[in-house]
Amino acid sequence: MPKFFKELRERLLKAGVAPRHVRRYLNELRDHFADLKAEEQRAGRGAADAESAALGRLGGMDDLFKAMVEQRQLQSWCVRAPWVLFGVTPLALLAAAWFVALFILWSGWQMFLPGADTPFGVRPGPHRLFELANIYFQVGRMIYFFAPIVIGWGVAILAARQRLRAVWPGVGFVLIALAGATLQVHVRRPDVPGGAGHVSMGFASGPAVQVVSADLVHALVFISIMVTPYLIWRVQRVSRID
Repeated sequence: MPKFFKELRERLLKAGVAPRHVRRYLNELRDHFADLKAEEQRAGRGAADAESAALGRLGGMDDLFKAMVEQRQLQSWCVRAPWVLFGVTPLALLAAAWFVALFILWSGWQMFLPGADTPFGVRPGPHRLFELANIYFQVGRMIYFFAPIVIGWGVAILAARQRLRAVWPGVGFVLIALAGATLQVHVRRPDVPGGAGHVSMGFASGPAVQVVSADLVHALVFISIMVTPYLIWRVQRVSRID
């Protein structure tokens, strides 16, 4: 019976049913199947015959499949609105993460380097690595650089859980990679002595050929890292089928 439920699970996921609904549905079916099998065994059937009879009473694969697929409210948002899950949501999460990173950079500038023209360029020596100022700035730096990768991994895991083809996850990977490769942090010194500096983000600027080539390399690096979990899942899935 594990093979029967595994096949039903794969069909439901490919059809777009949300994983949480599939998991609950299969747990209910397994419990019901166990009760039916126990009834058949109490009626005097052997283990194999009781299992076969219980499966017949449980229902065929197609009937159990249709009972879930025909309920649209059970479908995952990956199927209902993939452009939201793989287009809008990753960019919104990336924007939120970068907002936090920029706030850390700006607030650290005001707290730890109030007289400096820029929060960049100040490199602590080995004896200052664990000072609060350095740790504070490094947290923001990590959020800024790793947010695209972490969000991309989230897209990959979501696509793998829902058994999606590469089209919509690919859209998400490309959007995240382009954003991560082309946006840069800009800082401006205080307008007046003792005032607050300004931190913002914008697209990369400079000679067109250099900008495009550098951005392309960065985007390819981002995509290669983000897509790794999805590729591993596809390879493992193919190997299991073979």
